[in-house]
Amino acid sequence: MTCGWACTWRTKRRSWPSPDRRGPVPAYRLRRSGRANIPAVNLAVVLVSPKTPGNIGSAARAMLNMGAHDLRLVAPRCDHLDSQAVAMAVHAADLLRGARIYPTLREALADRDLSVGTSARIRADLPAPQHPAQVRPLVRAAAAPALVFGPEETGLINSDLEQCQVTVRVPTGDYASLNLAQAVLLVCYEFLQGVDEQPERTRKTATRDEMESMYGHLRETMQLIGYTDAVRARHTLRLWRAMLDRGLMTSAETRLFRGLLRQVHWKVGDAAARGTTEPRATESREEDGTAPVDAGQDG
Repeated sequence: MTCGWACTWRTKRRSWPSPDRRGPVPAYRLRRSGRANIPAVNLAVVLVSPKTPGNIGSAARAMLNMGAHDLRLVAPRCDHLDSQAVAMAVHAADLLRGARIYPTLREALADRDLSVGTSARIRADLPAPQHPAQVRPLVRAAAAPALVFGPEETGLINSDLEQCQVTVRVPTGDYASLNLAQAVLLVCYEFLQGVDEQPERTRKTATRDEMESMYGHLRETMQLIGYTDAVRARHTLRLWRAMLDRGLMTSAETRLFRGLLRQVHWKVGDAAARGTTEPRATESREEDGTAPVDAGQDG
């Protein structure tokens, strides 16, 4: 009788706990079993000035659910490794620990070639938010896209949205306010649908750092030639940003454009005022990336 009880106990022990009581299946097991249909992608999620550790942890979990692994925090107002954040991240704790901290949004986006902001409101002088499905082709075609989410209380401010090439809005009912993690999950899901079918990239667009440097140069030139003044410069530049961002410029094209701006500076006397001389045509063309290459020259 004792043996029978022991055998029964061992049998029951081996079968406990049942599969539905073991908690979530780790992502690597889902991929190995073929149950996960969203592959890892080079998509960065940028949280600007997040306030609550739990929201950061929940956002990390939402990212992992959707196959995104690059979390970036801009000037966070809390400890992103707080126990609450780690608890809410669950299996995304490693992703949370790997998050990178940046002092400014520009630095967080420097190596990205497409930045997508999120907003539920229409802003003056800024393009109206689009449905995520409308922007999906742009995200698929980008080599290094980023999704930007604002603080829990206010969302992204205008100066943040100016640094984004496009803005999206998640369709909702009358109550349009979403929790940060909910927004991350929904937007990532929209953009990662059909990620295996993304088109072949035929050109590599400029990074946001290259674009922002070009816009700074453009603003200086506009004010130099009297195209705008310090008061109206921001509004004017927003219009130019919207137009040039739609073109998805390459690095070579930004250099070409800045070559023109340098020539304008020299022509109106800016270069002379600094004690420099007129640039030679060959030097200007080399800087712009348009000079011919001597293929027959030995190194």
